[in-house]
Amino acid sequence: MIPIAVLDDWQRVAGGSADWSALQGRAELTFLHEPFADEDDAATKLAGFEVVLLLRERTPFPASLIDRLPKLRMIGATGARTPSLDLAACTRRGVLVCNTGGQKSGSSTAELALGLMIAAARRIPAGDQSIRTESFQERVPPGIALEGRTLGVIGLGRIGSKMARYGSALGMHVLAWSQNLTEEQAQAAGARLVAKQELLAEADVVSLHLVLSDRTRGIISATDIAQMKPGAILVNTSRGPLVDEQGLLAALQAGHIVAALDVYNAEPLPAGHPLRSLPNTVLTPHLGYAVREVFSQFYRESIENVLAFLEGNPIRVANPDVLSRA
Repeated sequence: MIPIAVLDDWQRVAGGSADWSALQGRAELTFLHEPFADEDDAATKLAGFEVVLLLRERTPFPASLIDRLPKLRMIGATGARTPSLDLAACTRRGVLVCNTGGQKSGSSTAELALGLMIAAARRIPAGDQSIRTESFQERVPPGIALEGRTLGVIGLGRIGSKMARYGSALGMHVLAWSQNLTEEQAQAAGARLVAKQELLAEADVVSLHLVLSDRTRGIISATDIAQMKPGAILVNTSRGPLVDEQGLLAALQAGHIVAALDVYNAEPLPAGHPLRSLPNTVLTPHLGYAVREVFSQFYRESIENVLAFLEGNPIRVANPDVLSRA
């Protein structure tokens, strides 16, 4: 039987998200529920597997790791994009990569961004904590009403456009900016296109919805954060490295802004990280796409991909050059 590792199942949902019985008798499945300590740990624990199924952007798969897994024949990546996987290295090694859809991931991430915004504005985590410690309102600071406030959306693609419409539904004024955004695109989402610095200076809430790339890494700098309104809320459900972490920490420690975050420079967020203890934060553990509907599609299609690979007719192939070489 072919040994298969199902990685990154930190929430322990993979086994119940799809019917794995079609692989029984053909594969030896191992579900890994803990993050690897480092690349050496990953290389050691994955050395015997021929197929690994990744949960998107949790365990990085650079060339240095791929080259240390001589038995590896196939990688199943969940989601259409695989930025944490070195696809060229897989192709060079002859490792087939197949991916999946994730149709509900955009909606679920936009909904989480909305939830984080409201939670930060209305002090919901503080209220929850207070009542659980047998207090009531005594230590809960007042929140703000979002109606009539200004929402600045940075990145007005599929998810950002949803967030813009949510803001409009709440009666917020919506501003938008990204490097290639046009006035027509902004208007279609119910937003007004402005310059980046104008958005940062005017918005009561800034919500980030950009793909991480060399061009967008650090796109919110310490200087940008300093230009935000005192008490403004920064929502990030995209990727941690979009924001200068040291600048963010400095602004939070000074009480200049509030941060509502689902993503971080290092994931899992390290124990003892300063973000964990700051009172002006709302934190969730990268739950943007983590809903039942998305997990169901991820793992159902991952199983289909493995079965097709075992039959010699691979589907949803991300690096077709491997097939032509074979």
